Amino acid sequence: MSRGNRAAPPRDGRAAVVTGLGMTTALGGDAPSTWSALLDGACGVRSRDYGPPDGPPQVYLAAPAAVDPASGLSPVKAGHCDRSAQFALVAAREALRDAGLPDDRSLAGGASRVVVIVGAGLGGLLSILDQNRRLETGGPGRVSPRAVPVMLPNHAAAEVGLMVGATAGVHTPVSACASGAEAVAQALALIREDRADVVVAGGTEAGLHPLVFAGFARLRALSQRCGEPERASRPFDPGRDGFVMGEGAGMLVLESAGHAAARGARVHARLSGAGISNDSHHVAQPAPEGAGCAAAVTAALDDAGLLPEDVRHVNAHATSTPVGDLCEAQALRTAFGGALDDVAVSATKAAFGHTLGAAGAIEAVTTVLALRERTAPPTRSLDRVDPAIELNVVGRVPEPLPAGPLAAVSTSMGFGGHNVALAFTAAP
Repeated sequence: MSRGNRAAPPRDGRAAVVTGLGMTTALGGDAPSTWSALLDGACGVRSRDYGPPDGPPQVYLAAPAAVDPASGLSPVKAGHCDRSAQFALVAAREALRDAGLPDDRSLAGGASRVVVIVGAGLGGLLSILDQNRRLETGGPGRVSPRAVPVMLPNHAAAEVGLMVGATAGVHTPVSACASGAEAVAQALALIREDRADVVVAGGTEAGLHPLVFAGFARLRALSQRCGEPERASRPFDPGRDGFVMGEGAGMLVLESAGHAAARGARVHARLSGAGISNDSHHVAQPAPEGAGCAAAVTAALDDAGLLPEDVRHVNAHATSTPVGDLCEAQALRTAFGGALDDVAVSATKAAFGHTLGAAGAIEAVTTVLALRERTAPPTRSLDRVDPAIELNVVGRVPEPLPAGPLAAVSTSMGFGGHNVALAFTAAP
């Protein structure tokens, strides 16, 4: 993982490969259904009343999960977990099964060193608010004895770690909307440094609550198109007016190439590089002209040993805010130069919303699928590209990616100035 300096290339056996994928989003309860719906141009955005129970109706746009995560867990486990942890468990189990690995403690029962890294933005916010409501209406005796564990940002990571017996480490990066991508970047570092054989990495978020909507609305960050929800999230379009909140999780199983080869695992793609930077500019606004994002992308390419012209696809952070999308477009132009003209840029939040701490992980999964299937997914609500944004944005129809060696980059940007870029290369 690079923070601006070229890293020594890893020994072949310590390269990081992606062997398992899992996600649950507004488009589907697993990776295949989400990917299929994404390519078909489906949209998970809805207009609903998210006002407080005892207050006036307040309509907001949101992209709620297509499948209730509790339906994939035992009643006892679901009852012990915040919704964010439920999402993480469901996606992690899918990723492990996709990798051909056990989704229980036997995973770490052998010689393999197993680590879990699950990023979060809001953490167990729904549980915090629920327990506070119990306190105010019923007193201290109504507060659950599990209140504190489910409130903590590391709750989801801890639950996944307990599921697989991850004694080599359990970690939780909290970097706002870059949290999930930073988890994947940390996994790359651990594998290269020979500190893990298998890493279950990703991000999760469950924050569809009146308080969160109201807070983002006061920042004037949300789309106001409540009357046309399927056209509300419009990344890179001149009519964009803010993002739409979503929920869900994305998880990847990453292994050292040597470990994957030894067990004959199928490889979806290789995680070849990562770059991390910080704007140090403003708590909520990106740096002018996307300087921090450009630095992260350049570092990721450098880390991966890739040239800009090697990359043919970018899954952009692209939240559909007027300032953010423009800054990211400027950042990509800075990082790729003229090679950007041959890069197909997708903005998938138009379909499943902005999932905050889960976004970078969900989009990492989507980027791997784009490489594997050699297809750049559509930007479903795009009417035309803003003239100020000089990108080759994929429109409402998927675009084929070329044959031969292929690389792609996924970008993430978060409040606090966090920037993460992940560079993937196609499996042979």
